[in-house]
Amino acid sequence: MSRSLPLLVGAAGYLAALAALRSRPPGGAARWERTNYAGRRVSLLGGVAAAGGAVAAAACTPAPAGTVVAALGGGSFGAVDDLGADSASSSKGLKGHLGALARGEVTTGALKIAGIGASGLVASALLTPRPRTPLDVLVGAGLVAGTANLLNLFDLRPGRTLKVATAAAVAGTLAGSARAAAVLGVGLAALGDDLGERTMLGDTGANALGALLGTAVASAPSRALRYGTFAAVVLLTLASEKVSFSSVIQGNELLRRIDLLGRRPS
Repeated sequence: MSRSLPLLVGAAGYLAALAALRSRPPGGAARWERTNYAGRRVSLLGGVAAAGGAVAAAACTPAPAGTVVAALGGGSFGAVDDLGADSASSSKGLKGHLGALARGEVTTGALKIAGIGASGLVASALLTPRPRTPLDVLVGAGLVAGTANLLNLFDLRPGRTLKVATAAAVAGTLAGSARAAAVLGVGLAALGDDLGERTMLGDTGANALGALLGTAVASAPSRALRYGTFAAVVLLTLASEKVSFSSVIQGNELLRRIDLLGRRPS
């Protein structure tokens, strides 16, 4: 039951939140509409619903405080960036936002990085297994914040982030993680809307699910797993500044087929 409850609550939480948001969109439906890669109008309310489902499911996991902090922080600060005035500016990616900050320009992306980093640190302090060192806590914070950012980097095509998240969540759930099961529940419920281009995750949904997925590793008893996964997240994040994930996917036949699976023709 420790895995089935967060899975079911995550799925039900997403569906209930999306229905409520569609009936009364905060600030009006137009505030949440964006144009996607194919020129179609889609709604960011799917990302808000995914964040809501993630927080609800996080509350059903063992020792939930740290998990809720991570999911809530990811979703809340992701929304700051989604709704921020500079969301269409030239400051993109980790390098872009930090570069703008060095010039004295505080972007919503920089606020998001700081906010998710802080909530990740709190979550790690609550979740990292004992006995632990200060470095263990910092690695846990990096896992939460880094995975939140990494999932957002995949959110360039319908369903892509959710496919990555659910694949990782399946592995974590089979390994016994209730936190991974929470991600799986939300991901499965949200996938149809995302693939159908009725909704998109945006920073709000991708960061919330990524932070929640990060807690599944940050709370793992194996230090080797935590440090190894953190190293992989860092390497992928650095690689994203030089290499387009979309180009890599398009250049690999298997990845391209998985990416296109369930999507509408462009």
